[in-house]
Amino acid sequence: MRFDIMTLFPEFVDNILSESIIGRARKSGAIEVHCHNIRDYSTDKHRRVDDTPYGGGKGMLMMAPPIYDCYSSIIESSEPDASRRVVYMSPAGAIFNQQKAEELAKYDQLIILCGHYEGVDQRVIDEIIDEEISIGDFVLTGGELPACIVTDSVARIVDGVLSDPECHMKESISSGLLEYPQYTRPYDFHGTVVPDVLISGNHQKIDEILAWCSAKAFIKITNIIRHNFDKNFDRFNIVKNRNKNKFCERLIIELLHWCASKEDCDLIHRILTDPEIEIDYNLYSAGYKGQTDLK
Repeated sequence: MRFDIMTLFPEFVDNILSESIIGRARKSGAIEVHCHNIRDYSTDKHRRVDDTPYGGGKGMLMMAPPIYDCYSSIIESSEPDASRRVVYMSPAGAIFNQQKAEELAKYDQLIILCGHYEGVDQRVIDEIIDEEISIGDFVLTGGELPACIVTDSVARIVDGVLSDPECHMKESISSGLLEYPQYTRPYDFHGTVVPDVLISGNHQKIDEILAWCSAKAFIKITNIIRHNFDKNFDRFNIVKNRNKNKFCERLIIELLHWCASKEDCDLIHRILTDPEIEIDYNLYSAGYKGQTDLK
């Protein structure tokens, strides 16, 4: 996949996208990243690319001709039959997320325009931009950092960028869950030890480990989206299908172990009352703290 970034600060963008995984992917040829200096397409002897807006107002706007000429040069150097998407990093755009990253990764080429100053002449936006994207409801000095974020997020989905496709397929955001707690050496850090379920060494307990991880991720997301239980429960369909009843029983044990209030217990009410799930209540009765009668 090819990425073309139109910017006033190509060295800045190129430096960021030359490090770590993205940098290695560029060197291996898994992706191409080209940073284009919009100033190179200015016809002004001082290489100006901005001017005052019609109608007054503070600040300066990026002019349409240098941007359009930069875009035209990119198209001329690109594969004629390549599928492409042109985006403008703008606070007025739709909020970027993992779903959008996966959509953009399906194209052969992604062209990104980085705004600066007070924005860009609307006419060039109307002529060349397919969509506007924002990384959040806050203001930055330019679109370079957002462009790097989008490029990084999209590029890591491209085949050959990560060592194994499952690296991104099983990530927390891609799977619909937040990341569960993870641990490495040392076993004991400041008196806190690694949970026993993760060090049992018994690979036959995969359901138990899976349930433990999912429960922790579930607790995280429900703490953020409190009471939106139906939506979160449905996300477990991706892992329940391995061994439905056994998985749910282990999940309930782990959830109840972390329940700190009646509200937390209410969050798992649907699991306990789902007629399609056969539950052995003796399995989790020891983990229940007694906030309310759930049977």
